[in-house]
Amino acid sequence: MGHHLDSKSSIVPLIDRLNKFPVGLVDNEKLREILSLLFDEREAFIASRFPLEEATLPELVRLTGIPAAELEPMLDRMADKGLLMDMPYNGVTYYLLIPGLIGFFEFTFMKNRTDLPQEKIARLMSEYMHDGSGRGQGDEFFGSKTPLTRSLVYEEHIPVTSEITTYETAREIIKNAGGGAVGICFCRHKKEHLNENCKKGAPVEEICISLGAAAKFFCRRGFAQEKSVEELLAILDRARSFNLTFVTDNIREKPSFVCSCCGCCCELMSGVQHGFHEGIGKTGYTAVIDPELCDYCGACFKACNVKAIGPPEGVTFADKESRHAAVKSHVCLGCGACVSACKKGALTMVSVAKRPLPPLKRNDLYRAILKEKGRLTPYVVSGIKKKLRSFLPGNGRKR
Repeated sequence: MGHHLDSKSSIVPLIDRLNKFPVGLVDNEKLREILSLLFDEREAFIASRFPLEEATLPELVRLTGIPAAELEPMLDRMADKGLLMDMPYNGVTYYLLIPGLIGFFEFTFMKNRTDLPQEKIARLMSEYMHDGSGRGQGDEFFGSKTPLTRSLVYEEHIPVTSEITTYETAREIIKNAGGGAVGICFCRHKKEHLNENCKKGAPVEEICISLGAAAKFFCRRGFAQEKSVEELLAILDRARSFNLTFVTDNIREKPSFVCSCCGCCCELMSGVQHGFHEGIGKTGYTAVIDPELCDYCGACFKACNVKAIGPPEGVTFADKESRHAAVKSHVCLGCGACVSACKKGALTMVSVAKRPLPPLKRNDLYRAILKEKGRLTPYVVSGIKKKLRSFLPGNGRKR
């Protein structure tokens, strides 16, 4: 591993391909070192040749020039490593290259592995994500008007007069999915390799939930364990006890995951804390504090995962007894994780004036982000080519 760090023949084309995703990877030396540890030279070449959509083995043979008997076990190994997804369907296996974020950066820490130097990769990824020199990865991940992810509200804290849709709560998303899988929290696992632990004491194992095709892939490849609806709902209840924020795909139909995020380990929460206040889609609610009930105990400060609660700005208190906290509404995600932490009942959730409407499907989300970043044309062209190839004989697809 690492033998092709300086080889432009493999790493640069791989980065170019990864940067065709809605969220790409900012090129620098740390990224190249990370990729050289995750991909060997041939894997990097194969990944660089992937189309923007799923592909069959015959299609990848054509794109890479590698014979099927040689290519298939390599694809199988890449799927085991979490670099691509394999999806068997109707007698044909479809392969899909996974983005860096959200993707193989996270999948690297969804297993306890001996095939990778996880401690070194954890350090490199942390340095890469928090690189302050020039344009950072935060700008790439959080920079579009349409966020890649969105927060979910604790439904037990919404106003009784408010109507809530099925895509707005983690419980309803899981019920609609009919079950899924649970695995290691990659953020907290990565922190463990940096000799850091969650300040909330939140669990590392059996906490992050995957759904649909992603869950099937994770179970098949040893990243997660299959769970029923009832088991997943119990996991949500456990996450609530740690005041974690639920995050999912910023789509209404068939989200693929529900993560339980803390403010000390999660890179998404960190992004909001560092000023990307619109980097995660907000719920249709926001927290408010009743100053008459608040005794300024500080419990909500610790419960909030994006540091949206603190002393009110521009207010001077006559004495300690008159102090109260306030919510920064422009930062608050509206998740409700703070409400149960308040023993005085000073925190409540209220509806915002304009409820956000997430994109309907994943393709709608990707198209919106790519358009905002000026990268839509390759995505559209690739889709047209895919449709044209489907009409040609010998394309390896079953209709």
